[in-house]
Amino acid sequence: MTSRRDFLLKSSLFTSGLLMSDSLWSFTPLAPEQRDTLFDVVIVGGSFSGLSAALALGRSNRKVLILDTQNPCNKMVKHTHNLLAQDGNSPVVIAHQAKEDVVRYDTVHYYLDEVTDVKKKESGSFTVQSKEGKTFRAKYVLFATGLTDIMPDIAGFEACWGTSILHCPYCHGYEVKNKKTLILGNGDLAFHYAILVHNLTSDLQIVTQGKASFTPEQLQALAKNKIGIIEEEITQLIHQQGQVTRVVLKTGQVVATEAIYAKPDAKQHCAIPIHLGCTLTPQGLLQVNAKQQTSVSGIYACGDTSSFRSLATAIATGSQAGASINMQLCLDNF
Repeated sequence: MTSRRDFLLKSSLFTSGLLMSDSLWSFTPLAPEQRDTLFDVVIVGGSFSGLSAALALGRSNRKVLILDTQNPCNKMVKHTHNLLAQDGNSPVVIAHQAKEDVVRYDTVHYYLDEVTDVKKKESGSFTVQSKEGKTFRAKYVLFATGLTDIMPDIAGFEACWGTSILHCPYCHGYEVKNKKTLILGNGDLAFHYAILVHNLTSDLQIVTQGKASFTPEQLQALAKNKIGIIEEEITQLIHQQGQVTRVVLKTGQVVATEAIYAKPDAKQHCAIPIHLGCTLTPQGLLQVNAKQQTSVSGIYACGDTSSFRSLATAIATGSQAGASINMQLCLDNF
């Protein structure tokens, strides 16, 4: 008999990257008495990193509440890569299996609701307000809320983002190796991409969106490796259901391509940690130490909100955060 998970993995609905129905995501809601619980940890965000933290905490018999909106930043991605034992699988299906694994622990609760405010009390504990008007109490709060990408003002960019416009050669580069490829960027970022992507394709050009800003040494290296530079602006992407085929430059010139590497600006998906006083890095990430602690006592962060963007890193930092919070809880009561 085909298992539910195998069915989901094979279903064309999920390999197309569409979201599952609400019924598949809806786990048992919180009972009224559970809403009055002082949770050991409230985890804001229930994607890979938040779930990884919840697993470590659940296995440590901690009372955990995950509050999630089901809006992961990789929602448009059809296949996950560079993730051991899950290479090529749908991130939607992987996340659902992860949720099922986590909520098997009877002290872990997953609830669909948006966190609108977090306040720190004089006692050091926290109150967490939700969009549905509920208030939860927690000893510690973990933000696993990720980032929001800011799409550039280029027609067709958002439709291609995550399909044929790629941000990570490790996550997506193998699938477009030896294909006609553009790098959208300038200066050090574009040069960094060029070094990595040249290993995957020799048909490579950089579109700088204006005057190039490479050093003489960088220009020499690009020329040596036959990487062309187009000092123009892209105004439009021509695509078929997210698969780019050509870019239109401001001059009207059309350049054929099958893949584009780009790193659009991003911001914190949830601004609450900033309002609480958490320090940001120059890159706009929440600053954390090796234990995933932020600059505000009692507040932790993991995943894309505080580290390099990859599923493997998100899972690892989530596990570290869960273990760190559990250790602190142990010390609090020892």
